[in-house]
Amino acid sequence: MRRAAHQLYDAQPLVLDDPIAVPILGPDYLPEVHKTATKLHKPFSVALRAFLVARSRYAEDLLAQAVARGVTQYVLLGAGLDTFAHRNPHPSLHIFEVDHPATQEWKRELLETSRIPAPSCLTYAPVDFEHHPLPEQLQAAGFNPAIPTFFAWLGVVPYLTLAAFRSTLSFIAAQPTGTGLVFDYGQPRSALPFFEQLAHDSLAARVQLAGEPFQLFFTPPEIAAELSSNGATFRQIEDLGTPEINARYFASRTDNLKAKGSSGRLLSAWL
Repeated sequence: MRRAAHQLYDAQPLVLDDPIAVPILGPDYLPEVHKTATKLHKPFSVALRAFLVARSRYAEDLLAQAVARGVTQYVLLGAGLDTFAHRNPHPSLHIFEVDHPATQEWKRELLETSRIPAPSCLTYAPVDFEHHPLPEQLQAAGFNPAIPTFFAWLGVVPYLTLAAFRSTLSFIAAQPTGTGLVFDYGQPRSALPFFEQLAHDSLAARVQLAGEPFQLFFTPPEIAAELSSNGATFRQIEDLGTPEINARYFASRTDNLKAKGSSGRLLSAWL
């Protein structure tokens, strides 16, 4: 819904041009998006939307770099309602969407209701990260572990246990040279200024009520340690905070769209 609101209410040029974000929501969810019109100047709402569209744009920018280097597999871990496969500009790219089976069923129902056709480049790989082995489920869907892959892990890490995070990271670290990874993570409440702690508490309460509580946070030194543990050989690590995100994606805009605070961060790394 935040990506859809960006298409409808933010100034041109858009940070993320996503013509599928609005139609995929259909009549059940689009009315909620239209409430954005009354929140265009609410700092927290605007900042969260900015972070989410920057997150997807960052992933897709890096994916384009990976494809230019010869990568032909894209794995979205926790794909949710990601729409990239439906606007994929890379003819050679095979996309695997990994998510909970119930979430994938919901997404496919939305696509069918909205009459959005399934692209030939897309394969669904149903996985419950806490209970299903990711490597086996991916390979059953046709994933080739012998070639470099680009992985996007967006909006997932804060909801995982540390064990599930490390298991998935180890799997990615074992992929061939040339593999890339992008994910976002949040800093712990204790690392935030007072007013950001209040915003954190508000968002945490909302996701708790939705049945998906926050569980996992890192500081930048802690996430760097995770990327260098267990024999991983990640290189070209880029860890972006709000100043870097705003400089890259929101400079010289004519509206007030920009990220705020220090909680959310974007990270990429390569093997």
